[in-house]
Amino acid sequence: MIYLLFFLYLLYAILIIALTIGFVSVKEFTNKSTIFTKFTVVIPFRNEAEKLPLLLNSILELNYNLDFVEFLFIDDDSSDNSTNIISNTLKEIEIDYTILKNKRVSNSPKKDAITSAIAIAKNNWIITTDADCVLPNKWLKTFSSFIEQKQPKMVVAPVNYIVKNNSLEQFQLLDFMSLQATTIGGFGIGFPFLCNGANLAYRKDIFLELNGFKGNTSIASGDDIFLFEKFKEVYKKDVQFLKSKNAMVATFPVTTNSGLINQRVRWASKTSKLKSISVKLIGLLIFLVNLSVVLSIFLSNNFLIILTPIFVKISIDIFLFLPTIRFYNHKNSFYKWYLFSSILYPFFSVFIVFKSLFYKYNWKGRTFKK
Repeated sequence: MIYLLFFLYLLYAILIIALTIGFVSVKEFTNKSTIFTKFTVVIPFRNEAEKLPLLLNSILELNYNLDFVEFLFIDDDSSDNSTNIISNTLKEIEIDYTILKNKRVSNSPKKDAITSAIAIAKNNWIITTDADCVLPNKWLKTFSSFIEQKQPKMVVAPVNYIVKNNSLEQFQLLDFMSLQATTIGGFGIGFPFLCNGANLAYRKDIFLELNGFKGNTSIASGDDIFLFEKFKEVYKKDVQFLKSKNAMVATFPVTTNSGLINQRVRWASKTSKLKSISVKLIGLLIFLVNLSVVLSIFLSNNFLIILTPIFVKISIDIFLFLPTIRFYNHKNSFYKWYLFSSILYPFFSVFIVFKSLFYKYNWKGRTFKK
């Protein structure tokens, strides 16, 4: 058993060190262009009246010629005044925007929303973000410069969290930073396997060529990762990461324990549907490491055996977290909450995996099967 654990943690250490090297090797991008790319920004929403003003204000502050941009807001059956907030904020401004009603044709509301928006999009470059996000003022300018210089077909960009100094939100920050770290690290080692639809750009003509979300519409979530897989399968070298603080979208963690569980179950539920065996094996490795920490506590009364797995894991993880928190500017809160979050995380992770296998989850007031 000891040899098995040693081999497991050795593989885990190799993975984390490789991702760390990959993260560092992806250089930060510098804008060098004044060309204006035409964009269609797609923003699905459902009952986002609280967060929409922040998004809309950030849109109004964008440092870009908005004559080259159209904004498509897709209302997914909101019951609050989200649509009024959008129209009242933008109606007096010279900005090209449309509010659409989502047309549900599948089990995935968000995929339906994005598909319906792309069908009428005027421009070939699509950027998706979420209604609870805040956009940096050089967001479009940085994307435009990157597209001109790198000639990609899909651009994955960073997403950050705006968090309060409490245990629930700081725990989510650690979890989310691990996802961002592995996203960038994967690109750095030539094995990209994650993205986030809150900050994702791609060409409309390629979306249509690949039949969009066809084949994945029975799965409620995954509007980003399944499309990402399709682009990688045909155009891997043209799927690139834009590492720039000027392109970094910010969003918010959930504010309740039940909300966190439902969100993470939703994220975990799509893993088994991914095509890549390598990605599934990475997920299995991480799960087994977390499971070993949990089992060491419940199956042993030896203090040394209990502490060793969690200590080793925390020591390995710090290598990848250090460059990540510097880039995302979370150094102060990270050091305060790292130990607490790292001890709690294996239990949370194992719980989420098992719950995603056997239970439904709630999302935006709806219940979905895995």
